[in-house]
Amino acid sequence: MRLLYLHQPYSGPRGAISTRAHAMASALAAAGHEVTLACGGYAGADPGIGGPFRMGRRAGWSEGGFRVVQFATPGGNAAPLAERALGFAGFAAAAPLALRRWDGIIASSPPLPAVLPALAARLLRGTPFLFEIRDPWPELPRAMTHWLRQTGRGRGLPGPVLSAMGPLAAAACRHASAVAALSEGMAETALARGADPARVAVIPNGCDLGLFGPAVPPARPEAAAPGEVLAVYAGAHGLANGLDLLLEAARLLAARGERRLRLLLVGEGAEKPRLLARAAALGLPNLTFLDPMPKPALARLLAGSQIGLQCLAPVPEFGEWTSPNKARDYLAAGLPVVAAQGGAMARLLAGPPPAGIATPPGDPAALAEALAALAADP
Repeated sequence: MRLLYLHQPYSGPRGAISTRAHAMASALAAAGHEVTLACGGYAGADPGIGGPFRMGRRAGWSEGGFRVVQFATPGGNAAPLAERALGFAGFAAAAPLALRRWDGIIASSPPLPAVLPALAARLLRGTPFLFEIRDPWPELPRAMTHWLRQTGRGRGLPGPVLSAMGPLAAAACRHASAVAALSEGMAETALARGADPARVAVIPNGCDLGLFGPAVPPARPEAAAPGEVLAVYAGAHGLANGLDLLLEAARLLAARGERRLRLLLVGEGAEKPRLLARAAALGLPNLTFLDPMPKPALARLLAGSQIGLQCLAPVPEFGEWTSPNKARDYLAAGLPVVAAQGGAMARLLAGPPPAGIATPPGDPAALAEALAALAADP
């Protein structure tokens, strides 16, 4: 089949962000399908193609065996909201590409506007499309906005923007030939928006075992002392990630004289400058920030570490409406995971078989206790 995959923040393995779309497109190409993946620009992403943009786009072949068409739209975890919104809107430039003759389209959200070209193709040409929900919009942004305002940490998204997302999400769920959700909770949001239950499937996040695994040569950062147990958080540094919790846990561990542990925070995001300043003010001797790194380098770091850290802000809805890919990378590397999260992640770690420890969201003392317990019992 001739397939178009719409995924705005796409990256190949040499980038520092999620490679789920790369793995999916590569598998489709290996199965004999002719795949074209359309994406935009995103900080930390490496689409695997080069050359200049001409008339706002460029194209090339991925190492996964599929064609990549990249549009010159901005994006990134650290980008201001206005810039990110411009990038979401600019991805509508993929609409003419979507209106070509395709046997099927995959539209991956977020961002939710990525579904607009697929909807246009469905309504104007009858092209069937699969709607992939990696985070439910507007449900998750609405929950995050409510938490930000309730705690005085920010304003979140304006009400009219959230309101406009609702009809778009409903249209995607109702017109899609199939809906793939990363968790049962996400699937329930699709059903609530009118998706046909017979067309909804849960396809959880996984891990590319060609990148992560026990056979990867280990690496440790210069800051790590010999014998230190390394607990790694690798991901976005944004408000939604709630990384102040990790700083507070590091402070508690240092205060109790725990010398066996070092927390490593790997990544980028709008909150990183503030987190760096706060860590410096606290004088944390057991916490190190690292720049984002390509997946092969991250795989080596995980192979040289002992614990994976999963952290999100204490927003109740995050329990069932998120499916962090980083936790699967940790597990593939053979690391127990300590997650300050309830819901689906807590159930995954509880097993059987047990794969880590879930602590209450927003509880730094419980997080510090879990880390100390693992360090004491390798």
